[in-house]
Amino acid sequence: MTPALIYIHGFLSSPLSTKAQQLGEFVAAKYPSIEYIVPGLANNPGEACRQVDQLVQDCLQRGFKPLGLVGSSLGGFLATVMAERYDLSAVLINPAVAPHNLAEHFIGTHHNPYTAVDFSLTQADIDALRDMAVEPQARRYWLMVQEADEVLDYRQAVNLYRGSKMTVEAKGDHSFQGFDRHLAAVVNFLQLA
Repeated sequence: MTPALIYIHGFLSSPLSTKAQQLGEFVAAKYPSIEYIVPGLANNPGEACRQVDQLVQDCLQRGFKPLGLVGSSLGGFLATVMAERYDLSAVLINPAVAPHNLAEHFIGTHHNPYTAVDFSLTQADIDALRDMAVEPQARRYWLMVQEADEVLDYRQAVNLYRGSKMTVEAKGDHSFQGFDRHLAAVVNFLQLA
């Protein structure tokens, strides 16, 4: 059996994000037997969820086992949806816990700096996020948050994932400074090596 690791990037991000690249380089150097997958996701959250769902199904059908997830920000929300749907473990980095409650920040026109794509989100996109929300099972998650996250209130994640393994660091930011310090532990938590 071949283990696989899916990294799910956040809103206004891409497979070129620093954390995705750091994790990919680490896995390639230390664990070349792990299939590392970082999909480029649609900017629309409903479509992004469908893409991740199809990718997880494909990995399971191809026999990748174990299959672990790492999600950052909105990717952490999507990783939670998939972990609950397919009984998987996930590492969540400064995850969005209820992105539909941030509608005022999402509705409107956006520019993805990684892909140079301009796009708009509507109330229907926010409703899609609300419909995706699940109640996480504590045993399957490692929550990684930094208290000085300038985008999301880390305390909401600490509350939602209570009972999970947690790393709560002072200071930092939404990008989770120093993520590269935890790469080996991420692979170990997901039982991929």
